[in-house]
Amino acid sequence: MESIEINCLAREGSFQGMPLNASLLQTHISWILLSGNKAFKIKKPVKLSFLDFSTIQARKLACEKELEINRRFSPIYQGLLPVKRTGNTFCIGGAGDEIVDYAVMMRRLSTGRKMDAMLAAGKVESNHIVSLAKLVASFHQSAGVISLPLQLNEMSTTFDDIRTVSGFVVENLGAAYGDLIEHAVAVSTQFLHVYLPRMNERVRLGFRRDLHGDLHSGNVFLYKKPILFDCTEYNDRFRQIDVLDEIAFLCMDLERFGQFSLSEMFISLYCEDFPCFQTESDNLIFIYYKCLRANIRAKVCVVTAMATPDERSRREALGLCKKYLDLLSSYTGQLAVQ
Repeated sequence: MESIEINCLAREGSFQGMPLNASLLQTHISWILLSGNKAFKIKKPVKLSFLDFSTIQARKLACEKELEINRRFSPIYQGLLPVKRTGNTFCIGGAGDEIVDYAVMMRRLSTGRKMDAMLAAGKVESNHIVSLAKLVASFHQSAGVISLPLQLNEMSTTFDDIRTVSGFVVENLGAAYGDLIEHAVAVSTQFLHVYLPRMNERVRLGFRRDLHGDLHSGNVFLYKKPILFDCTEYNDRFRQIDVLDEIAFLCMDLERFGQFSLSEMFISLYCEDFPCFQTESDNLIFIYYKCLRANIRAKVCVVTAMATPDERSRREALGLCKKYLDLLSSYTGQLAVQ
C-alpha cells in the first residue's frame, strides 16, 4: 500500500464491518493505525540496505515472523489479517475483491503507559525498573543461544555507517559534530581490533542469543507487569546479539533522559538474575555497545530529519540527534582513556 491508500483506510476504511476512524502513526518502515481497543501495523513498501518490504509477499512473511517472535514475551499480538480493497474502499479482514496488504493486529495499550512518555514526564520509579529488569533477565535466560561468531567487517560496517550522514550533520549541527563522528569511528576501529576476541569468547560462553533487538523505552509499556513489544523481525543479525548489547541499548536510552541512576539500578538488578559481566573487558564491551546504540539512534534521527517536510518535526529530530551524539562522545571518551 502507498501513503494515500493508508490515509484512505484510516479515514474511511472498516474492520469487522465497523468504521475504523483510526488515528495514524508512522515510523520509517511501518504505519500504525489506532482504532478503539486495537492497533494495526502495516509495513511500508520500502527497500533499504537492511530490509526488503518491496513486495506484498515479503511483507506478509515479515508480518508472520513479527507475530512469531514477539509472542515469545508479549501478550498483545493477536493475529495477521489481510487488507482488502473493493473499488476505492478498504477494509481490514472481512470481504473484499483484492488483497492489497497485510496488517498485524495488536491489543491497543495506553500511550500514557509507554516508558518513553513516562520518562519524559518524570513518572518512572524504582519499582518499574525492578519489574522490568526481572522481566528482561528472565526472557534473556530462556532465549535461544546463537553460536555464530561475530564478524569484524560486519561490526565495523554497522558502526561506520554513520559516516554516510556526516555531511548533513555538519551542515545542521556544526563541524564539531562531524569531528565527533570521525573520532567515534576511529575509537570503534581500534576497540574492535583489541576486544573482538573477548566478544567472541562471550559468544562461545552462550551470551549471544536470539533477543529483542530494539529494546528501548519506546518499545516498553510499564504496567504492573511490563510489556515489551516490536522486536526486530526483519533482520536476524540485528536481533541475535550479545545480552550486553541488548541491555546497553535500554541503559543508553535511560541515560538519554538523564536517568543515570535508573540505568545503574537496571544493570544491578538484571545481573542479580542473570550475571553477564565476567571480566573487566566485559565492562568496556558494555560501554562499546552503548556507543553503538547511541550511534545508530543518532543516524535514525538524521534520516528522519532528512525525510520530513515539516520544519518543527525536523528540528525535533535534529535536537534528539544532538543528544545521541553527545552521549556517543561521552561513551567514546570512556573507551579512549582505557
